[in-house]
Amino acid sequence: MKAARYNLLGVAVDAVTHSELHEAMDEAVASNRRLLIANHNLHSIYLLHHDAHFRGMYDRAECIYVDGMPVIFLAQALGLPLRREHRTTFLDAFEDLVAEVARRNWRLFYLGSKPGVADRGAEILRQRFPGLQIATHHGYFDARPGSTENRGVVDEINAFRPHLLMVGMGMPRQEHWTAENLDALSANAIITSGATMDYLAGEVPVPPRWAGPLGLYGLSRLVHDPGRLWKRYLIEPWYVLGLFLRDLWRVPRETRRRAAASGKSLKEQQQAQAD
Repeated sequence: MKAARYNLLGVAVDAVTHSELHEAMDEAVASNRRLLIANHNLHSIYLLHHDAHFRGMYDRAECIYVDGMPVIFLAQALGLPLRREHRTTFLDAFEDLVAEVARRNWRLFYLGSKPGVADRGAEILRQRFPGLQIATHHGYFDARPGSTENRGVVDEINAFRPHLLMVGMGMPRQEHWTAENLDALSANAIITSGATMDYLAGEVPVPPRWAGPLGLYGLSRLVHDPGRLWKRYLIEPWYVLGLFLRDLWRVPRETRRRAAASGKSLKEQQQAQAD
């Protein structure tokens, strides 16, 4: 699978659908190679511009899908051909993915959540998908490179030999950990997944499904956890808005339209014009 990649707000995103993500994982497993999958929402765009360590994981990701309708809305306003079907969020798609894992008899390792939470979620999944091969480890360990606990976690993952490794320790910790340990991991597809298991296990409230297509998942999360999330949803979007206005000002709309029609990034389209 080779999706069109676009430069949006100073980051790279791929025009990839939910089913195409599954195809990419399937190809990685079939060829026994490693595939690193990342995602972008407003929070990750903010972090990428402020955290070089965070950016490092994205520089190595072969697939970067869009997680959140606000990013789709901004892309469309800039003339890029991203549509609703190019949005994937594990809040909606997790169980579809696990069903595919069980059907293909893959091994799934989930790293993240508080002690006991991932175990509860894994048991729920085993009941829903009999025969599912799943192992978990909580995300509350000394994740410093070279620490005894971190080496133990990596060894546990590698001993299980997962076809799919999901790292759900929240941004930016999950990206930092993945970047630091990527070369030591024996897994085919590696994907960061945020609070996926927390939602499944009932550890955090699940936003209403209707909010996702409207770009309102963030508002629902803010209402339930304002003390922890106020900066993410009330401050960071203003920075991203500044990036949007910069792109809107710098790139003529006709250039954006040609980039969208050609499937090239804005940077590639501008270079072509210069030549």
